[in-house]
Amino acid sequence: MIAIYCRVSTEEQTKGYSVEGQIEDCIKLAGTKEVLQYVDDGYTGEIINRPALMKLQEDIENGLITRVICYDPDRLSRKLLVQLLIKENFEKHKVELQFVRTEYRDDAEGQMQFQIRGAFSEYDKAKIKHNTMTGKYRKAKKGLVVKDSNLYGYDFDKEKNTYSINEKEAKFVRMIFDYYTDADSPYEGINGIALHLTEIGAPTKMGGKVWHRQVVRQILINESYTGTYIQNRYDTVGDYVKKQAGEKVEVKMRPEEEWIVTKIPSIISQEQFEYAQSLIEQGRRRYTNYGQHDYLLSGLVRCGRCGETMTGRKRKSHGKDFYVYECRKNYAGAKNKGCGKLMSENKLNNIVWSQILELFNNPEKINEYSEMNDKNYTIEEISHIEQEIEKTKKGRKRLFKLVSLAEDDEIDLEEIKEQIRNLQSKEKELQSKYKQLTDEIKAELEKEPSKIALQKSIEYYSKYRDGEITFEIKQNSIRTAVKEIVIIDSETIDIHLF
Repeated sequence: MIAIYCRVSTEEQTKGYSVEGQIEDCIKLAGTKEVLQYVDDGYTGEIINRPALMKLQEDIENGLITRVICYDPDRLSRKLLVQLLIKENFEKHKVELQFVRTEYRDDAEGQMQFQIRGAFSEYDKAKIKHNTMTGKYRKAKKGLVVKDSNLYGYDFDKEKNTYSINEKEAKFVRMIFDYYTDADSPYEGINGIALHLTEIGAPTKMGGKVWHRQVVRQILINESYTGTYIQNRYDTVGDYVKKQAGEKVEVKMRPEEEWIVTKIPSIISQEQFEYAQSLIEQGRRRYTNYGQHDYLLSGLVRCGRCGETMTGRKRKSHGKDFYVYECRKNYAGAKNKGCGKLMSENKLNNIVWSQILELFNNPEKINEYSEMNDKNYTIEEISHIEQEIEKTKKGRKRLFKLVSLAEDDEIDLEEIKEQIRNLQSKEKELQSKYKQLTDEIKAELEKEPSKIALQKSIEYYSKYRDGEITFEIKQNSIRTAVKEIVIIDSETIDIHLF
């Protein structure tokens, strides 16, 4: 039986290549319409496991095919190695191979011509890829959007290669950010917002009726809504081929210096976006119950000595319960156990709330306040880490000296080597922590404190200041403005604002 094989990739479809034309020419060469057709429509020629090609080779192995006609060798594949593998399988089962656009002879000269043509086809494919990528890169450098990514809240203008605001969708984007950054929002976090959007029938980008939590989160972390659209962020070379081959595609990010920033119309302010990121990073759980006792500052307290988080714990004194924040991790597998620092919950609550009220009444002090806290934080935590690094260095020196002075039969060299490796590993971790901390502090000092967080907190508190100030009102007021609370000692508390 005669078989014809045709293929056109998705990219070629957009340029006017047709499967129908290939079929017609192949049938003409066959001299009969009694042929089996194997068509891979929309598949790249760089992979070998295409559905129709796999079926063709299966039928060849079952003895159903004696002759295969293809429009051109590059329809089999644009990679020479793949072409040779396919041809080798045809020859193995004594199947005749013919092409419409070129004569193929099964001799030394024909084999050479086939390989040369295959090499040129592979080169041509690589050149097309290069030119396409270069063209897209140049467009992006000119400030154009090279690809429509179906960005919610925007319409893509093909003629101008840019985004324009879709007001019907943009109002829901603003709604999502407002709900998430408002301490008085009636909707519980990201999941609550998604449920609310579903209930009111807000349209999704594809016209769906259900909003999923992950979709809302993706909107909240997408900087494009501030007018900053990043292109060339991800290295997608080869992803299309991997997808068609059924392989797992890993997200590969390019170095930041290769990113291209393109300006598009903004839907929200940069300040509101940064505030939302801070809330996400801190993992706010404004509506979660923390056991039988509610801690006003739960999730915010950190030790100023070792840098570990401090958690609320119940203690007993003279038969009565009292509560503290403690720097200690008791669970199995905890990397850092904490230094054991304690502070009374009531005392800390009173200190923090009084300082927050002072800020509410004097918001102009925010810059002075933040600079003071950064200084205390730097002195304590950086100093502690430096001391720990010095300890590990001295420990390694002692071990090296022990090895050099002792006789071989007096010590276990393998045990000493293991101790040295452990100290080296610990020093590496401390150095990494030290760099991370100094980089964070440098970044904080270079930017102004966020005014939006304090403003929202003041607005929230003002609604209730003339009535009873409940636990929930205090908690929401604090969490709207405060990023973390660092305990230096029992009398020195640093409150870091967003």
